[in-house]
Amino acid sequence: MKQLKIGGVPEHFNLPWYLTLRDKEYHEFDINLRWEDYYGGTGQMCNALREGKIDMAVILTEGIIRDIIKGNDCKIVQVFVQSPLIWGIHVAKNSNYETISSLKGTHAAISRYGSGSHLMAYVNAENQGWNTEEDLKFEVIKNLDGALKGLPEGKGDYFMWEKFTTKPYVDNGPFNIVGECPTPWPCFVIAVRNEVLQNNAEAIRKILEIINKTTLEFKEIPSIENMISNRYEQKVEDVNQWLSITEWSQDNLTDKQVQKVQEKLLQLDLIEKTVDTSEILASL
Repeated sequence: MKQLKIGGVPEHFNLPWYLTLRDKEYHEFDINLRWEDYYGGTGQMCNALREGKIDMAVILTEGIIRDIIKGNDCKIVQVFVQSPLIWGIHVAKNSNYETISSLKGTHAAISRYGSGSHLMAYVNAENQGWNTEEDLKFEVIKNLDGALKGLPEGKGDYFMWEKFTTKPYVDNGPFNIVGECPTPWPCFVIAVRNEVLQNNAEAIRKILEIINKTTLEFKEIPSIENMISNRYEQKVEDVNQWLSITEWSQDNLTDKQVQKVQEKLLQLDLIEKTVDTSEILASL
């Protein structure tokens, strides 16, 4: 049986993976796919791919494209979630910040450099017309738990994370939300180490086939909103809103989409060059 490891954030977007793993669907094709949660998000998964700790990752588009350009030996094989990610911009409930504009020049709490929370802070700054050299400062807090503890203690002034994941902490916890910042591209892709693509291409194709069947039918699963609500401790009305704006994908990024991400990263000085799309996308 082929042994493969996949990483992802422990969030509602990835419930389709949990369902296929729970039902041992990959075993039917002699594949033992094991899932590992990465609470530190994209930056942590980029490191895990580089170090060979995982073979695949469900990862933020801008983060993995940047890391591939910086030498991560992997490629994107498919978009996983086609719709944008809605990043909530959060502050501590005990802070005096009430608007995005009041955060100019303050410290963004980020999980790590190269993470989505780091890169999207630049996108948000540009949206606000800030000077990204002067008006952006960072405080590394490792993950969501680090922000929940750190922001009320003054470790960082604001924290960007997917708004439905953090909604319970806005309703009943230490966060207030002062605004949103959607990604200008499909948010999650599936990346695979090149060595794995070379040696296990058929297994990767089969994994994609199985997960794609599940995501195509995901919204039609009876009482799926209740399952998500219970598993991720979210209100059913929030889950239904999230389901209404979220679309999964069974296709890869287009050359145009890759170019758009690269141009934005270059504009924000997050990469030093752009590369040919063939260095980023794999065709299976």
